[in-house]
Amino acid sequence: MGLGTFCDILIAILLPPLGVCLKTGCCTVEFLICVVLTILGYIPGIVYAVYVISKHDGREFGTDLRRPINDA
Repeated sequence: MGLGTFCDILIAILLPPLGVCLKTGCCTVEFLICVVLTILGYIPGIVYAVYVISKHDGREFGTDLRRPINDA
């Protein structure tokens, strides 16, 4: 866990759906679950957002952004 994960968790504590959206995308099941949990209660939304952020490895979403510019 680096500084990026720490910032993601901090954002998830302040606005849980935003933290999940930045990590997995806005049209995913994880995001919709987080929105529903946050509407039902703020604490369940935070717990779920921190779980998703800590368990998400980033291979499904945004892999082209993590690719090196020069493949040489």
